[in-house]
Amino acid sequence: MATTQLPQETHQKYLHARGLIILIALLSAFVPLSTDLYLPALPVMGKNLQAPTEQINLTLSAFFVLYSVGMLVWGPLSDRYGRKPILLIGLSVYVLASGLCAVTSSITALIAFRALQAVGGSAAGAVASAIVKDTFSGRKRESVLAVVQSLAMLSPAVAPMFGALLLNFTNWRGIFWALTGIGAMALLGGLLLEETIQERSTGALLHSFTRLGKVLQNRGFTMLMLLFSLGSISGLAFISASTYIYQDGFGLSSQAYSFYFAVNAICLIAGPMIYLRISRRFHAETIIRVCFLISLASGVLMILFGNLAPYIFALCILPSSVAGSILRPPSVNLMLEQQKGNTGSMVSVMSCTGLLMGSLGMTLISLGWGNTIIALGTMTVLTALTSTLAWPVVIKQAHRLPHPMHLAAEIEVQYDRV
Repeated sequence: MATTQLPQETHQKYLHARGLIILIALLSAFVPLSTDLYLPALPVMGKNLQAPTEQINLTLSAFFVLYSVGMLVWGPLSDRYGRKPILLIGLSVYVLASGLCAVTSSITALIAFRALQAVGGSAAGAVASAIVKDTFSGRKRESVLAVVQSLAMLSPAVAPMFGALLLNFTNWRGIFWALTGIGAMALLGGLLLEETIQERSTGALLHSFTRLGKVLQNRGFTMLMLLFSLGSISGLAFISASTYIYQDGFGLSSQAYSFYFAVNAICLIAGPMIYLRISRRFHAETIIRVCFLISLASGVLMILFGNLAPYIFALCILPSSVAGSILRPPSVNLMLEQQKGNTGSMVSVMSCTGLLMGSLGMTLISLGWGNTIIALGTMTVLTALTSTLAWPVVIKQAHRLPHPMHLAAEIEVQYDRV
């Protein structure tokens, strides 16, 4: 069998194909890196800055809100001015803001600098998937998305543990210096990046932002985006409530909680790779439908058995977590296929909607339910059931992907080469 290389259209003189994929993975991981890395330091930060828990938590919520809004700005701008200049500007802001977070002595200033950090980091989120769309196509794009997402999912698995490790050698300021270094590494990669956009949008600057509305007028894209964003509700609800479920509910130590969280995260990493394997035999639409059903069954198991023991709860929620991870490559690829232009705007709307849905889930799960596990299971059942019932209607409105049988061997070779 002849070897198949990654697409020649990458045209990356300095990064080459592998370097480009690593850079995209790093850019895609900015949210978990910027939030999960300093989670172990939150109690210490509160004491050091003499700030109540509510204000310390604002450093998290402000980041998520500004990150979501920032993507809606950077995406259209990258369609007009190119991916590279927008990426360099955003990463420069991120590096500056991270350094300011490290030296501040005021909680008010820290919240403001975290907001600035989010604005800069959102450029990375807006540009990362757009670069994939610019550079790869069809099933090749799907394979690259799987590799990138697996690499990006390493960050939520290791970031809290790495943050806790750093606290043995430095204080919470050292964690923000680490984020400054990560941003600088990404900035160096951005400097080496060759521009990927082929056609830039024209017209007045304000007209660039109207493209967000034009993207939403694409009925197939909008329906798919809303459908696939439903999973973020239960997904981020679990992340938000996990520490309370394991530590307060089951009485586990923080070390034991970290173990359960890490196991779940490692399984998330495997999801995209599992998709690459099973997609050799089954069409993406079939896999998506089955993943919805698995999530539905997982929610039912949580309601029935989740309260019995921590390991039983972990086993009950694991199928939903893995199914959601398997869904990511085909869902992102399917949404990207719906529109040929305005890629930056499209990616921005996709990412912003997912984060907003996730924020909704985090809010809902914190409403003081009598039993958090049953509430989480009910949320999973409702979102999965809605997705299952809506899928046949939504997919009829979309531009559908071809059957992949004849490209399966090619994808596996590409992954092995990466």
